[in-house]
Amino acid sequence: MKRALIFGANGFVGPYLTTELSNNGYEVICCGHNENPHDNFHAIDITNFNDVYDVLSKEEPDVVFNLAAISSVSYSWRNPQKTVNVNIIGTINILESCAKVCPKTKILLIGSCEEYKTSNNPVSENSPVFPINPYGITRTATEDFARIYRIEYGLNIICIRAFNHTGVGQTTNFVLPSFVKQTADISKSKSSGEILVGNLNVFRDFSDVRDVVTAYRMIADSKEDIDVINVGSGTAYNLKDLLNYIITLSDQSITIKIDESKIRPTDIQYSCCDNTYLREKINWSPKYNIYDTLKNMYNHYLQG
Repeated sequence: MKRALIFGANGFVGPYLTTELSNNGYEVICCGHNENPHDNFHAIDITNFNDVYDVLSKEEPDVVFNLAAISSVSYSWRNPQKTVNVNIIGTINILESCAKVCPKTKILLIGSCEEYKTSNNPVSENSPVFPINPYGITRTATEDFARIYRIEYGLNIICIRAFNHTGVGQTTNFVLPSFVKQTADISKSKSSGEILVGNLNVFRDFSDVRDVVTAYRMIADSKEDIDVINVGSGTAYNLKDLLNYIITLSDQSITIKIDESKIRPTDIQYSCCDNTYLREKINWSPKYNIYDTLKNMYNHYLQG
């Protein structure tokens, strides 16, 4: 049985990836910054080299997934220092530890579409990289470190550029959960209300998180020689259209109000994944419809 170790296992994506791997023949070891009641969990600080080294030395996994990150663009603007520390130093700690104690381990570093230069067309793995926010900069930096650790130590590192994904459990720091929760709260109030939003004139490639973790697992299983690979639906959705759909789920009167504090001058207007490589080399395709995902999220908030 293959052994997978997940850093950042108790974040949004972690439980989904744990389930995906467990259902496909993996023994899963989880690491996170908080205590967790289940077995095979290590409470660690990824920015502490000794914590990372000790757990990798003890477990010697076949594959490592690094989900541990500051992944909110808005938070990265508010606290770029912490974003750099977690995203870059944390990744270096993993790479350095693997080089010392488990150099044969396959390492999947989860990066982001925020690395790409703004484009009006779907971007492939060969598209120009030019991040315009602190979060995106940390992701390109970790890819640079991955490159030199491949060259210097021969590590098997795959950098995944993940596009937007959502689902039950994602915090309201992210745009779709924020819209969905505000709508559900108005529904539960049994009266009319307003939703605060930022820039709606943008297009984003959204996937269901369950499709994304399936892609991660399939990439880990693949025998392909991969340095960088996109993971995304291949469809760019207009944010205003998604918000209008979410509002239709409620039976209350809802108005939309622009919150100027949520608008950033460097917002990317269009982001879409060219997932040709993922489809052809990994044989992946999405199973979930984003509108069904949003409805599931709405029902979850409604019942909460």
